[in-house]
Parts: sequence; structure tokens; C-alpha cells
Amino acid sequence: MKKYLYTAFILGAVTLQSCSSDKEKSAGLNEKPISVTINKSGISNDVSQATASGKLVARNTVNVSTRMMGYITGMRAEVGQNVSAGQLLVSINATDIQAKGGQANAQISQAQANYNIAKKDYERFANLYKSQSASQKELDDMRARYEMAKAGLDAANQMKNEVNAQYRYTNITAPISGTITAKYAEQGDMASPGMPLLTIESPSSLQAQVLVSEQNITQITNGMPVQVTLKSLNKTVPGTVSEISKSAANTGGQYMVKINIANSSDLLPGMFVNVKFPFKYSGKINQDFQESVNIPKSALVENGQLTGVYVVSSQNTAVLRWVKVGKTFGDQVEILSGLKADEPYILTSSGRLFNGAKVQLK
Repeated sequence: MKKYLYTAFILGAVTLQSCSSDKEKSAGLNEKPISVTINKSGISNDVSQATASGKLVARNTVNVSTRMMGYITGMRAEVGQNVSAGQLLVSINATDIQAKGGQANAQISQAQANYNIAKKDYERFANLYKSQSASQKELDDMRARYEMAKAGLDAANQMKNEVNAQYRYTNITAPISGTITAKYAEQGDMASPGMPLLTIESPSSLQAQVLVSEQNITQITNGMPVQVTLKSLNKTVPGTVSEISKSAANTGGQYMVKINIANSSDLLPGMFVNVKFPFKYSGKINQDFQESVNIPKSALVENGQLTGVYVVSSQNTAVLRWVKVGKTFGDQVEILSGLKADEPYILTSSGRLFNGAKVQLK
């Protein structure tokens, strides 16, 4: 008896489920088509692209240092401060240089006195020699003494010039106009020869530095126009390839490419960038190159950890196609697989889409 009731219950459930499924199928077939708009992926049949990541750097960067050792007596620079070329930034204790300057002045005075005496003696003996009152040897000795005194005076003057040159390193000025981006010492610290004190960058001229794989480096050329996307600002600016490294020995197997950016007034060094390199080809695509497709993020459908996009079948129904996404560029996302280049997909719809829903193109 119990077995009979259990079998009847199962048959009834199956019948109800079948009827429900038939009703949904019938409803799906009889419902009004959903109006949709379609779009095509952002790659044409004759252009493909590669992307690379990197950051913005200033083309003109200077580390400010000194050739003198001494205590820093004045620090007139702060990180973020804009400075002009020739502006005084750092002062270093010049006591030692002042002492050397005094010594140099004393040596100049001594050498000048010796030179004046030697010159007068040489001129006197030259006149005596003309009147045959002095011998040739006496005249030669006076000439040698005069030349030695002259050389001593020249040496003392050169020592003074050396001291004056060292004075310039006690008052350090900005070599270029720009912004102070790093500060390595404070007032009271000991400055050493060659030790960086400040870093100045000129933000008016920026370039993007990215690393490119070996599959794509051979297709990049100097002067190639590229698109540089700054994710933090959600904007894209044009750029031009200016330098291509032909060695990957020091960059982990990838190649450094530098891109000049024309308008960088509102950009800052250190910003993360993505660079798109357009590659033109005819007919067959390079087997080592992986073609990418870009679509708006609004066209994606997410279900758990899966991501898809709706396409239109030949029967004018919506079909959910699972895709693999890559990098994001502003409001665009890269599709690595699942959607072919130039293949249409549904961008917007007037109702909720599902697999098999009838659609009508606007």
C-alpha cells in the first residue's frame, strides 16, 4: 500500500513539473520580443593590438648633491615645492673653505711681492748687461728668478680659483625648474661628497615606461602612435613611442619601451598606465600574437564567478556566451576569449534577457 502511494506521488510530481515546463516554454514562445541594441567589438579586421603596463616618469630628473663635506646650515626645500633654476636650496658650513680662502689670499700676497722684486731685479740687470756692467750668467740668473716668481704668482691665483669653485658647492642652487619629489637630508645633517640631498623632477615633460613581451617587441617601431590609459583618472591620452630597448637582460625577460606624452599638464609622475600598441596586419595573423577584443563593461553579465555577454542567434533569440576577461581600460574591458573580433553582441535591452528570449533589433 505504501509502495503504491509513493509511486503515485512521484508520477504526479513529474506530471506537474512537465506541465509547468510546458507552460513556461509556451509563455516564452508567445511573449513579445525584447527590443535590444547591438554593438560590435572594438577591433577591426585589419588592426589588432597588444597592451602593456607601466608608470609615468619625468623625462628630466636630477639628483642634487654637493662636492663638499660639512654640516647643512640651511635647507630651503620641501617635498612638493616648485622651484626655479638657480634658486638657492641648501647651504653648507663654509668654515673650512673660508680658512683655505684666507690661506690662498696670503699666498697670493707673498707671491706678488716676490714677483715684483724679481721683476725689478731682472729689469735692472738687463740694463746693466746692455752697458756691459753685468755678465751673461748674472742676467740669466735674474731671468730664472723672475720666471719662478711669475710661476709662483700664477699658482697662487689658481689656488684662489679652486677655493672660489669650492665656495659654489656650499650654496647649492636648483639646476633645473621643476618640483622637489624627494628629500634625503635635513638641516643639521652632515653632507658628504656625492650624497644625494634632493631630487627635482620636471613634470611638464612626462613619458610612460612599460615592459613589452618578446612576442610583440619586434612589431613596435619608433614614432608609433599609441593610446595611454590612466586608470586613476579614468582618461586616455595619445602618446608616441620614443625609445625601444633591444635588451631584456636587466628587465626580467621583457623589453623597456618609452612613450612621450604630449599633453601632461594634469598628470603626475608615478601614475599607473596601460598602453595599447596597434598592430596592422594583412591576411594571416602572427601565431605568437593573441588578438584581443574590447567591449563596454555595461554589456557584461556576471553569474557567480562566471562572466558572459549576450549575442543574437540566427533565430533572433538571446544566447548567453561565457567569456574570459582581461584588463580594464576606463569603461572598456578586454575579452581574451569567447567573443570574436567584429562579432556583434547585445549592448542594451528594454527588458530582462535570458537564454532563448526573443529579441528585436532597434
